[in-house]
Amino acid sequence: MGDSKEAAAEAPGGLSLPAQGEAEEPAQLSRGSAVFLGGSEVKSRAVVKYSSAPARTAFARLEEKTDLKLPPANWLRESAKLAGTTILGNSKKSKPFSSFGMAYDFIDSVGNDVDVVSDSENIKKLLKIPYSKSHVSMAVHRVGRTLLLDELDIQELFMRSSQTGDWTWLKEFYQRLIDQKWQRKKKSKEHWYQKAILSKFLYYSINGDGAAQPVPSATEPQEPSSSDQTGDADQASWPAPFEMPSPVSEDPSASSQGSDPLEPSYIVGHLASAPKEQNLTTLFSDGENSQGLKNDFVRNILWTFEDIHMLVGSNMPIFGGGRYPAVSLRLRDNNKPINVLTGIDYWLDNLICNVPELVMCFHVNGIVQKYEMIKTEEIPNLENSNFSTKVIKDIAQNILSFLKSNCTKEGHTYWLFKASGSDIVKLYDLTTLCEETEDKYQNPFTMPVAILLYKVACNMMMKKNQNKKYYGTIRTLLLNCVKLLDKSRHPQIIASANYMLSELFQLDEPKKEESPESPLNENSDESYSEEEEEMPDSDENGSYSTSSDPPDDNKAVAIIKSVGELSVPEKYKSIHQIRPSCAFPVCHDTEERCRLVLSYVLEGLKSVDSSIKKESDLPAADPNTPIPLKYEDESARGGPEGLEKQMALFLDKMGSLQKGNYSSQSGMIPGSWQHKMKLQLILKSSKAYYVLSDAAMSLQKYGRALRYIKLALQSHDTYCCLCTNMLSEVLLFLSQYLTLCGDIQLMLAQNANNRAAYLEEFNYQTKEDQEILHSLHRESSCQGFAWATDLSTDLESQLSVSCKCYEAAHEILQFSNLKSQNPEHYVQVLKRMGNVRNEIGVFYMNQAAALQSERVVSKSVCTAEQQLWKKSFSCFEKGIHNFESIDDATNAALLLCNTGRLMRICAQAHCSAGDEFKREFSPEEGLYYNKAIDYYLKALRSLGTRDIHPTVWDSVNWELSTTYFTMATLQQDYAPLSRKAQEQIEKEVSEAMMKSLKHCDVDSVSARQPLCQYRAATIHHRLASMYHSCLRNQVGDEHLRKQHRLLADLHYSKAVKFFQLLKDTPCELLRVQLERVAFAEFQMTSQNSNVGKLKTLSGALDIMVRTKHAFQLIKKELVEELAQPKSDETTPVADSSPSLNRDEVIKLLSIFESRLSFLLLQSIKLLSSTKKKTSSNIEEDVALTTNKQIYSQLLRATANRSTALWERVDILIRLLDELTPGRGSTVP
Repeated sequence: MGDSKEAAAEAPGGLSLPAQGEAEEPAQLSRGSAVFLGGSEVKSRAVVKYSSAPARTAFARLEEKTDLKLPPANWLRESAKLAGTTILGNSKKSKPFSSFGMAYDFIDSVGNDVDVVSDSENIKKLLKIPYSKSHVSMAVHRVGRTLLLDELDIQELFMRSSQTGDWTWLKEFYQRLIDQKWQRKKKSKEHWYQKAILSKFLYYSINGDGAAQPVPSATEPQEPSSSDQTGDADQASWPAPFEMPSPVSEDPSASSQGSDPLEPSYIVGHLASAPKEQNLTTLFSDGENSQGLKNDFVRNILWTFEDIHMLVGSNMPIFGGGRYPAVSLRLRDNNKPINVLTGIDYWLDNLICNVPELVMCFHVNGIVQKYEMIKTEEIPNLENSNFSTKVIKDIAQNILSFLKSNCTKEGHTYWLFKASGSDIVKLYDLTTLCEETEDKYQNPFTMPVAILLYKVACNMMMKKNQNKKYYGTIRTLLLNCVKLLDKSRHPQIIASANYMLSELFQLDEPKKEESPESPLNENSDESYSEEEEEMPDSDENGSYSTSSDPPDDNKAVAIIKSVGELSVPEKYKSIHQIRPSCAFPVCHDTEERCRLVLSYVLEGLKSVDSSIKKESDLPAADPNTPIPLKYEDESARGGPEGLEKQMALFLDKMGSLQKGNYSSQSGMIPGSWQHKMKLQLILKSSKAYYVLSDAAMSLQKYGRALRYIKLALQSHDTYCCLCTNMLSEVLLFLSQYLTLCGDIQLMLAQNANNRAAYLEEFNYQTKEDQEILHSLHRESSCQGFAWATDLSTDLESQLSVSCKCYEAAHEILQFSNLKSQNPEHYVQVLKRMGNVRNEIGVFYMNQAAALQSERVVSKSVCTAEQQLWKKSFSCFEKGIHNFESIDDATNAALLLCNTGRLMRICAQAHCSAGDEFKREFSPEEGLYYNKAIDYYLKALRSLGTRDIHPTVWDSVNWELSTTYFTMATLQQDYAPLSRKAQEQIEKEVSEAMMKSLKHCDVDSVSARQPLCQYRAATIHHRLASMYHSCLRNQVGDEHLRKQHRLLADLHYSKAVKFFQLLKDTPCELLRVQLERVAFAEFQMTSQNSNVGKLKTLSGALDIMVRTKHAFQLIKKELVEELAQPKSDETTPVADSSPSLNRDEVIKLLSIFESRLSFLLLQSIKLLSSTKKKTSSNIEEDVALTTNKQIYSQLLRATANRSTALWERVDILIRLLDELTPGRGSTVP
């Protein structure tokens, strides 16, 4: 309320009073946390939340013998001092919806902090139940842990029923089970007389001079007669069945769309950013306010009685000033003693309003006799009015526990009824009884309850620090609100409630297991704890026919068999602790959570759509008919080239969004509640579909993921059509959607084998999705992102679409200045863009390689190949730029490496063109190989050091080594002698080989180490062979010959060393050793002395001996091959080496036998001739003898051609063993 003020100050004695002026002044009572009244300790504390009463003034003490039957001069005149008092002196009668008016004004207190909201008269009547024989009839409503209590005036209700036919079902029910002979009782003359006396007394008391100033008798109004000609003056008329004015009339017009939205700040913005005060005034007309929906109490007090927290409305006049800072004023007939009911009434009034004293004016037949001052705590001990405050406390706790245990359903109207003169109290569920009739909206409480549930839920949602804790309660409130309302009459509230329900489910929360400590699982206990207690309504005193105790009926929810039970301490404290089912649903997987969100979004969209009048209705869409998902072959759209045009259109559209273009096919007015609500619902659906798509992606359900992201983008496209001012947050969402769409298209391209399954997933659609899509189609064609979401069968097209999605996401971040605000997302987009460009580059590169392999050798490079090279190179270049822009050195190096590979493919294409017999290493090959080398070197520079990324570093090094080696090998094998001199070629080959060796890491232990060792051995072998060849062909420069001889010997030694490290290259090792023997034989031809020749021969034989290791490996593999067929039948050899090339082994074996035979023969000849010329040498004699024996055995072995291959190898191993003892180990 606009003039509401809260008096936060507490009285030291535990009671607080309103502050000066608008709020009342606290009274200084006894210190301590409790007030001791009547000898029993009762805790009471009151805080005035609102007061419209003026500053208190002292009452006028009337002179003795003042005749109260005579009216004062100011009688019936408007007086602020008697605000809230009727013309006949009684406090205002409680209106049917008085608790709702208070609840609307203090929404923060409802549902959580307060147990009861009610008029003080209702509270008093409830607490007097065990002492009073009068009837009790109250309506009870539950909102969260709060009970709202209102008078349910059966008399007025049934009078209305007789006139209009409403509530006939309740009248029949009442007459059948409670009072079969119901008739309306009329007030007595005495009743009206007492009211008039009290009214005149109060008007006398506010006169400053205190003297009675009677008015002329002619002006004295006639006292109301006992007849009911004007109705009960103090009785509020019962309202018609409450119907909220529908935001859209039965024939809704376009102008109705412009009405203020229900919660504009809430709907459009974030929940937490909405203003604290929820504005619902537009929902209520003056007529409805007059029915009690307006809070018209003089003061609203937050009263804590023991452990019960109540928000109470009171109109009791309070006087003060002088010696009496706050007193209540009462008029009593001196001939009638104060009874218990009156005492309790006075005591509770003073407690609720925190008034410490009571002033009693006694009269006899209207003549003032005396005044008496009574302290509030003394009231329970008055003569004839003695009662126990402890019993009152027990009654309050028992009634609250009883109602709490049985009024469990939010949104239901409960009826607490006790017939006049009866001791039985019954509780009925009127909502359930009403549902048995044709129209549930006959219940006049339906609309106020629904609005209150909605407001409380809104208020809870806005409390950032605790709203998650109460999600279960909020959900229950909103579901009950929606259940109460008629969809056709209140689409605005229903749409808003469904949107809030969807907001309860956090779509972006991390994926984790729900634990018992989770806030979402705590809300049930928090909202409905076992210690909570709630209080019911009360009814004003009135006359009802006395009836006998009715028989038990099965319609009652609960029954108190005797009012005496209420005085028994904790009688109802722990029974029937039934809590409403308000636990928040625990969604263990993302799909379940999103599906719940979408179900609420759909209901909200239906409400919005139903409220929009369509000037030209769209063709009626059957929700049961799936919307066809058009499948179009990529070739029909022009392939990736067609994407360029679509991307251009898309970017134009994105640019137009910044200017705020608006287009809606349904004719919604921008700014209307329908427009704002539909925007939020559509945005929520797009988020839900995005999360579903992401979840499907993680499950590798790529067809389903594409379907969901398509729906997300269709939702977003509709949002773009409706939005007049695109928020940067929404553009960020779009960028994220397109990024995920790109990921999905890429994964579909990489998993082409399952395309049929993905297509089936993509085409499936739930009824819910269809209905949401129908709602979207009311506003736009939803085709803005069709280029991104089609499931193509063409790999190239899928890769291109994926790339375009990333490009679009990147463009959005660029032009909307989101790049700096979301650096992580920007980096991810660029990484993905670089990655897909790499994929496309590799795709084109592999296509070019395939074309090259199919091409006839003699043909030149075709145009198609060159086009593929250009496309591939362009993709690699753009990808490198993407990675370099975000300082991703590793990925940039990988793309540079792939570009180097592309250059090598280009080189290979040029080397295959031409005649094989006249083949020379061409300049084009050299150009492309050198380009490849440049890219590999750039990759290494990008990485910097091996520590950055050892795996990538090793890979690039290996590729660079391979390139150098391939280029050197081609130059060596196909020397361009027509363009270059032999010496220059040899120099270039040597340099390239040494560079290859430099980048070949033979020392690091890794899976690639054997390959590096083999590469190093091969390089040394080739270099040794080259120098060997140069030495054979070179004539002249002795210094150069000597250098070549040393280099050849060095490289042969190193080649042998590396081949010996490998277990699967015996043939290569044997070949190198044979070349070394040939090199020795060549050196021997240039020697003249026998001593020199013998030394060379001895070295050559040593080399032969050292081939034994190679023969042992060959023998092992040959034996394994012989055993293989047998072992295959039982257990196959798991790690057998690759099978030998038998032809090569036979060829090398024959060469070896011939060379060994030649060396032995030459050795025998030289040793024999030396023996004749010189004196005998024992060592030479032994060597000669050994050589002759071995030579003889060798000749016999080679003569037998039927010997098996492995046996021949075995013989050679034995012969080499015999040759070994006489040999030194000077040759490696």
